[in-house]
Amino acid sequence: MYFHIMTLFPEMVLGGLNESITGKAIEKGLIGVDAVNIRDFAGNRYGHVDDYTYGGGAGMLMQPGPVYDAYQHVLAQIAVRKEKKGTSAQAKKVRVLYMTPQGQPFKQCMAEEYAKEEDLVLLCGHYEGIDERVLEMIVTDNVSIGDYVLTGGELPAMVMIDSISRNVPGVLNNDVSAEFETFHDNLLEYPQYTRPVEFMGRQVPEVLLSGHHGRVDEWRRQQSILRTYNARPDLLENAVLSNKEKAYLAELKRRDREKSDNA
Repeated sequence: MYFHIMTLFPEMVLGGLNESITGKAIEKGLIGVDAVNIRDFAGNRYGHVDDYTYGGGAGMLMQPGPVYDAYQHVLAQIAVRKEKKGTSAQAKKVRVLYMTPQGQPFKQCMAEEYAKEEDLVLLCGHYEGIDERVLEMIVTDNVSIGDYVLTGGELPAMVMIDSISRNVPGVLNNDVSAEFETFHDNLLEYPQYTRPVEFMGRQVPEVLLSGHHGRVDEWRRQQSILRTYNARPDLLENAVLSNKEKAYLAELKRRDREKSDNA
């Protein structure tokens, strides 16, 4: 899988992504990350890519021309790579994700969906944003990582690439681990423990030491449901639960009602 980041700060994104799991994935050739500097397409010797907004208002806006030219450069890079590999040109339009607080909230299911793409372009805005015309021309997905404002789209892009990469086969040392992480089946992840068995008077749950895989799995699922119920009950609306797990959830709710009645 190949990530193409359109940004004003390529060193920022490459510095972060070349570390840890994503860095190892890049070294192994499991993913490719290319940062395209939008300033390279400024068309002036000063590298200016912003200007005042029509109609007035605070701040500067990124101009459409440099963004569009950078996008065309990315498409050309993709075409050259495919030609060298002897594969056909991209039949469908390459997905372009624009990092914006106005976008759809980024979720695990989206990370899994994006991981199926061969190429993914992430457009990072700055200043007061980007001229609407070029966004209408090239962007396929408006995506947000939360209801707050950042200086630019570089940090959201890094967050999303980290999350998406984990779903690319081979990136995680244990491919099974992604299947049981937080938000799998719309549940939060269960608590986990390692050595020593006792730490400052706190014991590892006995079931985890039993060696009984069936009981361990059942305990973990119940803990995931319990954590989700306590911390993110909104997720349970779309959680994938067996009949037995639904009964367990109903019992949790019944106990809470009894506590409220007795309070």
